[in-house]
Amino acid sequence: MNPPANNSRISESPWQAAWRRLRRNRFAIGGATFIVVLMLVCWIAPGYSAYGQSQQDLNLQASPPSAAHWMGTDSLGRDIATRVLYGGRMSLLIGLAATAVALIIGVIFGGISGWIGGRLDAFLMRIVDVLYAFPFVVFVILLNVAVGEVVKNWIATSSGLSVKAANEWRSQAELLILFVAIGAVEWLTMARVVRGQVLALKKLEFITAARSCGARTPMILSRHLLPNVLGPVIIYASLTVPGVMLLEATLSFLGLGIQPPAASWGTLIADGAKEIESSPWMLIFPGTFFTCTLLALNFLGDGLRDALDPKSLQ
Repeated sequence: MNPPANNSRISESPWQAAWRRLRRNRFAIGGATFIVVLMLVCWIAPGYSAYGQSQQDLNLQASPPSAAHWMGTDSLGRDIATRVLYGGRMSLLIGLAATAVALIIGVIFGGISGWIGGRLDAFLMRIVDVLYAFPFVVFVILLNVAVGEVVKNWIATSSGLSVKAANEWRSQAELLILFVAIGAVEWLTMARVVRGQVLALKKLEFITAARSCGARTPMILSRHLLPNVLGPVIIYASLTVPGVMLLEATLSFLGLGIQPPAASWGTLIADGAKEIESSPWMLIFPGTFFTCTLLALNFLGDGLRDALDPKSLQ
């Protein structure tokens, strides 16, 4: 006599099955836990720190880790632990925000291109090819110069603007430049991923059946196409966040990203690299946090890819 079928396994939805597979992946769950804890610490802990992000003590200069400064101080006497937390907040914010921008633009651009097809598809993909070929560093430099001049002229003409307000506007403009520069390249691959998925899905039988039943295009897109595209989009988005953070760190290392006195892990690593021989702790601590975060994000991305892969559905 055959054993009874597992009704709970048969009745579970694809998303429930994906969650079940993800929970079995210890590396993915560990990575997700690490990211959540790190985000909470970076957002909450600086408020309880006895030192400010830019608070200097020139008498200390670059001092090794001690009871007062767990991770030591930099060449200006600033507490590295506090700056690492503020830098983590900035790096995570840039990674998540730039990925969200790339997600929105890429899904819309790739979805329209794949759904409509024909000449419009060819034209939109040629735009993507041109943007792929454009030198990224040159684009960032030009954007820095152009927007920087606009902000500088605006500050110069605003006579009632205080020095503190002018510095805040300048820092916000620099952060906006970074978002635009990273968002201008990261959505390209997302658009191609979504386009490929839509091109493959729109030819399948369930789309044809929906059309034959009189379903309109918005309903087909929202109820049939988008849920099936969502899995690959989530996978790629989870793998885009560490790529964006690495890109921001590279730009900050080259002096094109976050500008002092603000800090990100990229700027802290750049400062530590200059003092590696005399003050190695300035590089070790931000580098360790950055490396562990990238590993955790990649573990989570790999786990999501395995969990949401349609070929692994049972």
